[in-house]
Amino acid sequence: MFELTIEIVAVLFLTAMAAGFIDSIAGGGGLITVPVLMLAGLTPEQALATNKVQASFGAGTAALSYARNGLVDLRSQWRTALIAFAAGVAGAAMVTWLPTQALRVMLPVILLAIAAFFAFRKGLDDSDRAQRMTPALFALTIVPAVGFYDGLIGPGAGAFYMLGFVLLAGYGILKATAHTKLLNFASNLGGLAAFALTGHPMWLVGLVMIPAQILGATLGSRMAMRVGAKVIKPLLVVTSTALALRLLWQMA
Repeated sequence: MFELTIEIVAVLFLTAMAAGFIDSIAGGGGLITVPVLMLAGLTPEQALATNKVQASFGAGTAALSYARNGLVDLRSQWRTALIAFAAGVAGAAMVTWLPTQALRVMLPVILLAIAAFFAFRKGLDDSDRAQRMTPALFALTIVPAVGFYDGLIGPGAGAFYMLGFVLLAGYGILKATAHTKLLNFASNLGGLAAFALTGHPMWLVGLVMIPAQILGATLGSRMAMRVGAKVIKPLLVVTSTALALRLLWQMA
């Protein structure tokens, strides 16, 4: 039986702050929060749904922080964010209907490939590069695909958004991170909307973690804007690799 004691509140607060900090820079905050929520006594379904509650605020805080500094134009990106939201709703709604095991088996390989790309690809910095896909086509293909995945499974969505922005949209690392946080926020919110209908989120637990997520995301986004690719790239490589190893360990 889950009980929200003072000790558990303290652990959840510190966990959410660390997750918000890392997630605002390179994604992968769920690597920290979901296992801790399960250790605290939540079922896997409750942990995933509750993680969406607090992670939405962290991603939203980071997105606003980047927008205030001119890295994201919210007025021109709201339609793209709406697509990500709708895709997140659809993905979460299909959790019990679609076989996801095959995708989970492939996921560690994909994440390790993304980590290798950012670790060894030369010339990846905060400068924009050649655009391989128009913004409209990107919004109609890559965004709904990753948003659907975010609602359906979740882990690694930030890395997929980042890869799309860098490889196809031609964004520099910092600009890609800023736009990733906006879409992460939208698809997280969409997934949460669908999970709310199932009754799985533990709202009180999520509320306890929200202030810490906001604090961590504020500090993390400030560091990312100050240091840029020098901190984003290593963290992205570490979080993608750690997530892949965790998934492999779960399958063993």
